[in-house]
Amino acid sequence: MAQDYLTVSALTMYLKRKFEVDPHLQQVFLTGEISNFRMRPGHQYFNLKDEKSKISAVMFKGAFAKLNFKPEEGMKVLVVGRVSLFEGSGSYQIYIDRMEPDGVGALYQAYEQLKQKLHAEGLFHAPKKSLPKYPKKIAVLTSPSGAVIRDIITTIKRRYPIAEIVLYPTVVQGKNSAPDIVRNIQRVEKAGDFDTMIIGRGGGSIEDLWPFNEEIVARSIFEARTPIISSVGHETDVTIADFVADMRAATPTAAAELAVPVLTEELMRIEEKQARLKQTIVNQIERKKQQHQRIIRSYLFQQPERLYESQALKVDQLKQRLTQQMQNDIYEKSKQSQLLSHRLAQVAPVYRVQQETVQLAYLTESLKRQMVALFDGKSQQFSQQVQALNLLSPLNIMGRGYNYTIDENGQFISSVKQLQVGEQVTVNYHDGQAKMKVIEVGEKQNDETDI
Repeated sequence: MAQDYLTVSALTMYLKRKFEVDPHLQQVFLTGEISNFRMRPGHQYFNLKDEKSKISAVMFKGAFAKLNFKPEEGMKVLVVGRVSLFEGSGSYQIYIDRMEPDGVGALYQAYEQLKQKLHAEGLFHAPKKSLPKYPKKIAVLTSPSGAVIRDIITTIKRRYPIAEIVLYPTVVQGKNSAPDIVRNIQRVEKAGDFDTMIIGRGGGSIEDLWPFNEEIVARSIFEARTPIISSVGHETDVTIADFVADMRAATPTAAAELAVPVLTEELMRIEEKQARLKQTIVNQIERKKQQHQRIIRSYLFQQPERLYESQALKVDQLKQRLTQQMQNDIYEKSKQSQLLSHRLAQVAPVYRVQQETVQLAYLTESLKRQMVALFDGKSQQFSQQVQALNLLSPLNIMGRGYNYTIDENGQFISSVKQLQVGEQVTVNYHDGQAKMKVIEVGEKQNDETDI
């Protein structure tokens, strides 16, 4: 019996009809995590996933415009829609009519708040540490039983087998994960001999990846001195740790590729550089040899006397100029010597001595006359001043009968008001003094005339 073969289109239409007539698929209530979401101007196309499965989703422009929230990558949502088959690809998908967050709004709010806080503090934009190009020792913080460590070890051993890999078994999910991540980062820092640190885990929901959104993990990564590569979740999963780390890798394999170069390629580069260096040295030696040959064949080495011929001519010219100059100087000096000899003969020392002797006698006589005249003048002036001084001398005045009186303390008495009866005073005359006692004191009357 001949078989009837269906076309692909016929089979696809049949299956689509099955989807459309199935009452259980006309209104499906579904929960899942948004994945591969990218905002489009019209209809929205993305995936819904959980730990084991994934389904394509379509939300037409009209239904999407009714949403009162903004869908984001990794957000867990509740959707209502119908499941059907898309004929173009033969894959089934859900056409979403309604969508709302599924109770993880608090996590997203905490995520955004911490993200804004750390961004304001500058943790995201601080200068990143450079990854060493040729690391000797790499620390890996991840689960020892997951695929992450296997991918990292496989990639590094394939690309750069001389690097040492040290696994720090780390809890990467659950409430104890964040403290364990921080503790292992501190252990790596305390060791102090690691060139690079890789922190990673596989994909999951926002709850699964939440330890890498904890503030203590972010600050520990930021404060670490060892360059850190963050490889958390899938390519579309972005955590706070990714923002703070020195480098983000989409997958564990990508993290390993960022951490190490390809040894064979590096060896080839070294060999190429060695070959270029060797060729450069050979070329330079060849150029130096050619230069050496040109120098040897130059006229200076073939006829070395030509090197100083011009200098010898200059020496002869300078020698002639020096000889001529010396002759001129000798002639001039000879003329000056003759002129000075003639002038010296005119001013002979004997003649000069005679003139100076006459002058000395004249000056001596003049000095004597002036000294006599000066002495006579000064003597006469002295006699006049002595006479004037004698006229003003108190002794001369006292010789004419005047005297002065002092008390017992040696103070001059200029008025009878200074005397007291019974007081003893001393009266000084021009030829002596006498001590007297005051017997009576009388003042001169106002109508008496002073003499």
